[in-house]
Amino acid sequence: MGIKHQVNEDFFKKWTPEMAYVLGYFYADGNMENVKQIRAKYIKFSSAEKNNIEKIKKWMNSSHRIVERIRDSKYKLYSLRIGSHILYCDLEKFGLCPNKSLMMKFPIIPKKYLSHFIRGYFDGDGCVRICMKNGKKQLKIINKLCTVFTSGSKNFLVELAENINKLADTKLLKVYNGHRSYMLSYTTADSVKIFKLMYEKVKKPLYLERKKAVYRHYFEIRPQRVDKIVKSVLQYSEVD
Repeated sequence: MGIKHQVNEDFFKKWTPEMAYVLGYFYADGNMENVKQIRAKYIKFSSAEKNNIEKIKKWMNSSHRIVERIRDSKYKLYSLRIGSHILYCDLEKFGLCPNKSLMMKFPIIPKKYLSHFIRGYFDGDGCVRICMKNGKKQLKIINKLCTVFTSGSKNFLVELAENINKLADTKLLKVYNGHRSYMLSYTTADSVKIFKLMYEKVKKPLYLERKKAVYRHYFEIRPQRVDKIVKSVLQYSEVD
């Protein structure tokens, strides 16, 4: 008989900021396994960011071991694999399944928790970057701030775009087909709105610091983009 690990099997039954964030992260970087031969069902979180997996493990009150492996001969990947029929079935109720990436749809989420879900998904399958271009004297100058969400499911991103539009008054973007996945790509003005949506009054550790730091750096070098809300978000971050 295998070792019985501890985990909060009611985690996905009640909405909280942590649950919504973890659900969003699972939509991005989670997997489900139904091993019929041994009647076992597993959910697995994976990330190159060990700290994020450690947070999820803590929030779910899990005693499961975090496994480290090398990906593509040089990158470390950390995984948390939890065996639980209850957690597996609760995720099924959100419409998730094994090999979910190509067919998943945006779940029904209470408005109060939508920003946490979106931030969780962004931390898993999103990125933010400051784009540069060459000036007349070959000096690098800032061109724009870009926020990107990716997915194997076009339908998911279409619904994500609609929800972001309703919550943050962004442009309703069309999803385009990238090299390996579908993408939503927001430029500067909408990226600032998404920053406000995802981080307003949110304390650590409910976000990935590395990604938020890119926004913070942008506002340091483009202070004209800092309005009252951005300023309050940045000040709130300083007391995390």
